[in-house]
Amino acid sequence: MKKRIGIVEDNRDLREALAMMIQFTEQFELAGTFENAESAIEVVPTLAIDALLMDVNLPGYSGYECVSILKTKNPNLLFIMCTSYEDDENIFKSLKAGASGYILKTEGPTKIIEALNDLFDGGSPMSSSIARKVVTSFSKFETTNESILLLTPRENEILELLATGKMNKEVADNLQISGGTVRKHIQHIYEKLQVNTRVEAVNMYLKR
Repeated sequence: MKKRIGIVEDNRDLREALAMMIQFTEQFELAGTFENAESAIEVVPTLAIDALLMDVNLPGYSGYECVSILKTKNPNLLFIMCTSYEDDENIFKSLKAGASGYILKTEGPTKIIEALNDLFDGGSPMSSSIARKVVTSFSKFETTNESILLLTPRENEILELLATGKMNKEVADNLQISGGTVRKHIQHIYEKLQVNTRVEAVNMYLKR
């Protein structure tokens, strides 16, 4: 079944462009568009939506405030921030609110669709510049890296690619393995490093 995508974007032209982008795909269908957080908060819980593309800078409630409120109503709903803002405050407030990914609008339609695919593949898609900011922030904290020694050469290769901001599909293509194999390796990495997110895993890897 097609995954149903909603869009929260106050710029009309961009909102319509994103909607058209979704409609042109085979794996997704458009569930609804919203020009502000307030309308999304009211309507989204009544619809069968799998994920929302969410702008950060909205009139009224911000994008991350919208994420936080909708997460309490539907914990299984997935969010990707799709914005032009790449400052630390917006990034970390969005991730703390419950967003699973953070993509810059300048990445273009192809990258946004790849991010949605990665999201439903269990990933946390981020533009490479965003991933680097997150990793840099985590590197300020001490971690125990002895468990890195437990990783296999292939798991180290995958972590190295994740550290550059690559998505699951890009990792699979680079290593010429299947997406399912990548997911299994990432799960094993999480278990060995005793972490829950790729950001934590990458941070431990970089500080090895």
